[in-house]
Amino acid sequence: MAEEITIELKKPLEKMTAKELRDLIINQLPMIQGASGMDKDALVAAIKEVLGITEEKGGASPFKAQILSMKAQMKDMRAKKAAEGTSRKEKDILRRKVNRLKKRSRNLAKSA
Repeated sequence: MAEEITIELKKPLEKMTAKELRDLIINQLPMIQGASGMDKDALVAAIKEVLGITEEKGGASPFKAQILSMKAQMKDMRAKKAAEGTSRKEKDILRRKVNRLKKRSRNLAKSA
């Protein structure tokens, strides 16, 4: 394949549905044969092969240690919240802190 193939994607290949991937192959990448019988993983692999996209495997999240420490903090806070003798105000404060930590950990995982 001497010429460079470029296609416009509205979203990442992994986020596209199998139907969208098949339409992409049929309309823009006719050199891929048998797209109608492939499952999503095979479609993504075929597209990446034709486009020359290499997949890096084994890349651990750079925020993994941070996320694990946040989860440990959340576990401790939940235990405190469930403990006897905790006032309602303290429970509300702990609940909000856990909620914030959950949001932060999800954002870190998504950004990695």
